[in-house]
Amino acid sequence: MIPEIKTIIRPLYSELQGYLSQAPTASRPEEAIGDESFWQQYNEAVEQLSSATKRDYNRFKIDPIGGEGRPFIRVNTYRQKVSGLISRLHGEYFSDEPAPFSGMPSTVITQTQHQAVSIQMLLDVQSKIDEKLSKSEKGSKEEGFLKKFKGILSSISNANELIRQCVKLANEFGLSVKDILALWGG
Repeated sequence: MIPEIKTIIRPLYSELQGYLSQAPTASRPEEAIGDESFWQQYNEAVEQLSSATKRDYNRFKIDPIGGEGRPFIRVNTYRQKVSGLISRLHGEYFSDEPAPFSGMPSTVITQTQHQAVSIQMLLDVQSKIDEKLSKSEKGSKEEGFLKKFKGILSSISNANELIRQCVKLANEFGLSVKDILALWGG
């Protein structure tokens, strides 16, 4: 395929992905969209795509239900048509690029980076605990808190859990938020 067609199609491909990313989600199959701009703008993009590629994508257009009354479309139909067209375009023109919807490499990289940050955060906390333990008074509430907190670090998977466990243990050892802040602060 000639690269020029990808250059022409890419803005429409991105536009469609934008429509899908902003599309409402349905909690019930019968949920509907009554705003005509949703399907009109999408259908115009389908027409531009057909014109630019000289291919017929009309089967991806959305026809509203309700005719002359109050026309609407089903949320699930909208999402299905938009994602179907995006997947079709990916297969036809962008198959050499990561798929737009499935554990893409960029998602994997982001998750790996997130895990590395979480591990580093836990190592930093463990280092701080070790530092504070060496200075804490034997048998004190602070020492008990630090030892127990250090013992559960390996079971913590994210920052929210870290904070939750810290507060829970602080309460268990009778330490206030002010005490904990002073303990970590200096």
